[in-house]
Amino acid sequence: MTMLQGFQIALHALRLNPLRSFLTMLGIVIGVASIVTVFAIGAGAQLRLQEQIRSIGANVLMIIPGAVYQGGVRLKDGSKLTMTESDVQAILEQIPEVQAAAGSIAGTAQVIHEGKNWNTTINGTTTAHFMVRDWQLAAGRYFSGPEEAGAGKVVILGSTVARELFAAGDDPIGAQIRIMKVPLEVVGVLDRKDPAQDDVAFVPLTTAKLRFLGSASNINRDSVAYIIAKVAGDGQMAGARSEIENLLRQRHRVPAGQEDDFKVQDPAAAMEAQQGAIRTVALLLVAIASVSLLVGGISIMNVMIVSVTERTREIGIRRALGGRMRDIRLQFLCEALVLCLLGGAIGVAGGVTLSMTVARMAGWVTSIDGQAIALALVFSIATGLIFGFYPAHKASRLSPIEALKTE
Repeated sequence: MTMLQGFQIALHALRLNPLRSFLTMLGIVIGVASIVTVFAIGAGAQLRLQEQIRSIGANVLMIIPGAVYQGGVRLKDGSKLTMTESDVQAILEQIPEVQAAAGSIAGTAQVIHEGKNWNTTINGTTTAHFMVRDWQLAAGRYFSGPEEAGAGKVVILGSTVARELFAAGDDPIGAQIRIMKVPLEVVGVLDRKDPAQDDVAFVPLTTAKLRFLGSASNINRDSVAYIIAKVAGDGQMAGARSEIENLLRQRHRVPAGQEDDFKVQDPAAAMEAQQGAIRTVALLLVAIASVSLLVGGISIMNVMIVSVTERTREIGIRRALGGRMRDIRLQFLCEALVLCLLGGAIGVAGGVTLSMTVARMAGWVTSIDGQAIALALVFSIATGLIFGFYPAHKASRLSPIEALKTE
């Protein structure tokens, strides 16, 4: 008997009882679908984090407000802006590992152009901000020195804001938009980075303080909400972080033993740690889903043993007509493999459909990985071989004479 003949006989035998065949392979279907879905969602989450890491920029440190004490009482982190433009200048002058640094303040406002409007983040910053984040222009230019010093009425739009305010084919450069009734000239449009990052409009820091955000109670003439700094090399990140902490502790006169009024963070490192956690959880879920394959394999073995018992006379006839032990073994092994392959194929289709449905309903990013599909199918084939071998071997060991006596 050839392998092809074995599969043909197996398909014929399974078609005789389709309901039992489907219920037998159900564990394989659920296991494979679970593995494909988990891999798709996990890979999508990792891709999303990788995009966010790239959108921040390479070798970037972020300094944000920390704990503040007032009258001996610790206030909530960020309740007071403790960073200043002077801190930015000191970091640039005194820490050689830092190539560029920029302070920023941010808020939300309605941006209007002719009959269109869009609610977005308004970020007041300097041109160094774009250098730190490796953010290139799609069109136009960055802020000039006089515009930054003199609170110029200019704006650089993120790609999302430009798309929402201007029709396809329109050139935003030189157009007038309004933010909080203040007319501004669009001087630049940024390249796409990340959907969450692109929904922003940048104005000079002085403009934001003078015309938009300076009235807030926690903003004074020199304060900034956060500082970002670009370090020369990846190997210098730890040293630069330590130097920044020491410098700011001295400048802010933080008493010994008291919590700093700032925090220096490495966003990329934090996201990479989160990526590792996602990978670990995904592997754990795959391990749990693999239990379904184990259950499915046991179910296949049980049904195949019953099938051998039911078809003892058929086995005897085949042996009496010249069928060899290996032919009988191949026949029943092919039946187990067919069950697992069909279950695996249905499971893959179900897993792909489920992952796409989850992505559409929950707004998640998923990535259908060919390797995950191949791995799931390999697992299902291995399950068929492992759990189908014993019933096939048992069938091949039956005595033809005894088998023919069976009613």
